[in-house]
Order: sequence, then C-alpha cells, then structure tokens
Amino acid sequence: MPSECLGYALFKDGRNTRLSYPLEKFHADVDWRSFHNGRFIQRMREKAATLPNVRLEQGTVTSLLEKNGTIRGVQYKTKDCQELRAYAPLAVVCDGCFSNLRHSPEENCELPFSNHGHVILADPSPILFYPISGTEVRCLVNVPGQKVPSIANGEIANYLKTMVAPQYLGLMQECVYFRFHLDAFIAAVDKGNIRTMANRSMPADPHPTPGALLMGDAFNMRHPLTGGGMTGALSDIVVLRDLLRPLHDLHDAASLTKYFESFYTLCKVTCGIYNKYLAGALYKVFSASPDEARKEMREACFDYLSLGGVFSTGPVALLAGLNPRPLSLDFFSMAIYGVGRLLLPFPSLRRMWTGARLISSASGIIFPIIKAEGVRQMFFPATVTATYRAPPVE
Repeated sequence: MPSECLGYALFKDGRNTRLSYPLEKFHADVDWRSFHNGRFIQRMREKAATLPNVRLEQGTVTSLLEKNGTIRGVQYKTKDCQELRAYAPLAVVCDGCFSNLRHSPEENCELPFSNHGHVILADPSPILFYPISGTEVRCLVNVPGQKVPSIANGEIANYLKTMVAPQYLGLMQECVYFRFHLDAFIAAVDKGNIRTMANRSMPADPHPTPGALLMGDAFNMRHPLTGGGMTGALSDIVVLRDLLRPLHDLHDAASLTKYFESFYTLCKVTCGIYNKYLAGALYKVFSASPDEARKEMREACFDYLSLGGVFSTGPVALLAGLNPRPLSLDFFSMAIYGVGRLLLPFPSLRRMWTGARLISSASGIIFPIIKAEGVRQMFFPATVTATYRAPPVE
C-alpha cells in the first residue's frame, strides 16, 4: 500500500525540524503519498487496458518515425528482440530520464518521524529517506561527479559504506532515532539491491515537432531531491488531458503543433513545474561547500524553515504541489534572513562582505533558473500568446 506522507523532516549537525504540508485549507481527499513507482505505473497500465479503445503494446522504443518533418509513429523492440513499428497521428514522448539518485531500499526500518520524508544535510550533498510501504524505506544518495560509480566492481557499495555510513555514525551519537537505522542501511548495501542512474538538468525549452509532444522529464528535468517527480508528471497529464478533451481529430499535425504550444506554457505555471524549480535550488543550497557564503546560506535556509508557520508554509506548499506561485520570493526571503543573522546584533566589515556574497550566491542560483525557463512564462504567463491557443477547427 502507498505510504501516507505528511511532510518533511530536516536533519543537520544533530538538530532536526519537522515541516508539515499545509493541508488545512484543502478538501479532505487532498493527500500526499510515497510508493513503489513501478507498481504504481503497472496499476495505471492495467487500468488503461480495461478501456475498450485502448490496446497495450509493450516494448522499448528505439526511434521516432519521421516523414517530411512530421512524426508518424515509433519503432520499438519487443522482449523477443523483434523490431516493430506503430503508427499514430500523435506520439506522446514521456520516456523520462535517469535520476542521479542512488536507490537502496531498506527493509524492516522505521524513520524518526512517521509518514515524513527525511532530508539529511550531509557532506557532500543531501541524503533523502522516505517510506514506500509499511516496512520499507527508500534511501536516495546523490553522488556528485561526471562518472556514475560502478555496481559490478563495488565502487558504489564502497562509496555508501565509506562516505554515507560514517555520517550515520555521527547522527547516532547526536540523534537516538538513527541508532538502529545504520544496520538496516548496511544490510541493504550488502544485499546489493542498488540502482545507479545519471541525472541531468534540462530547462523547459521545447522545439515543437509536428506529430509529437514532449512531457514529464522528457520535457523538463530537475533534481529529484524532493521526491516530487510524480507530482510533476501527473500535473502535466492533467494539462494535456484538458487540451485533448475538445479534440476529435488528431491528423492535422501542423494545426496541432500550433495548438500544443499552449501545453508548454501552461506546464510552467502548474504546481508540478514549480516543484522542480525549488528542488533544483534547494539541492544547490543544501549541498556542502567550502565557501563561507554558501555555508551561511545553508545554515540560514535550515534555520528559516525551522521557524515554522508562514516561514515554512510557502516552500512546503510548493514542494507538495499545492501552490503554483513563483519560488523566488521564498528563496530571497531565506537569503535576507541569512544576511540579518550575520548583521545582528553587531555588524562588522567581514560579516557585511559575507552577507553581500550570500545575496550574490542566492542570485547566482535562482536567476539562471528563471532565465532558462523564461521570465514571462514563469511570472507573467497571461502575456504569452501561446497560452490562449484555440483548438483546431475541424
């Protein structure tokens, strides 16, 4: 069964704080769940297969079939290695991309705060734990670098035992919650049930192709630190559903391409896309750095969220996909809070210089994201013409 998730718990240097999802103003059926992704997808496939106008074909798509600049279908390989082709007026490209988090399910393990995702601000980058069933916890460890460590020669297992496990020991001394968690972690590593995947950061900058539509991680990708990938995917699906609803003929590829330009704009103002923005920004802030300004920003972010109330409600609502509003306001509030910490009670030249560099560092994180995604698309979507595309006339 999917595990109910009520919020996040942050851990840093022996301190912890709990951030709950602000669900008070929402209907009772609004909920947040963590689950086995594969099982969830399989259940959706089974549900789709029960519809009279759906036929499932399983295989690995190797290429899109293009003719005169228009996508006409796909070429795919079946389990028995047969190369087949399937044709359709519209191909939805949603194959996603690899995540750079390393997955290691831990069994028979309980987390300190039940029904919460746990983010440990470790060195060199954050570690995420979240329940995926009543007895299993998934651990996601980011391994910085250009090359994915090998499972076959034991590189990834060695990294987890030498880099991650010792930080567990530090937590054990400062936080009684993790005393028995280390054994489960080591057991999971020794069991060998580890997946390594490469991550990419790709802004939503589509190049519309007649006959094809990009969505999910194939369209826009950010760091999966917050575990909100499915939130973004389902949000994209809702946008696409609403655009497809008035259509009865998908064969006019040129008109559909123009119409679907609104999809790429609307996706940028949904809850899911802001979830991705914030995940990328938080990953950079929560990662360890020798730079003094970055250290101050990491500390300020933790303390700011620890204040609770209105200080944590905005960012957590974004993470949960509950509030599609620009994240820059919350992000700079954290930076300004950090500067205030430095200057009070008695400012000095060194602290003022560090505060200036902190603001500069925050700007260096958030402004490139805004530039890549588009200022108008993010903050003023109503001014983008593509938002108002009418369905093609049949």
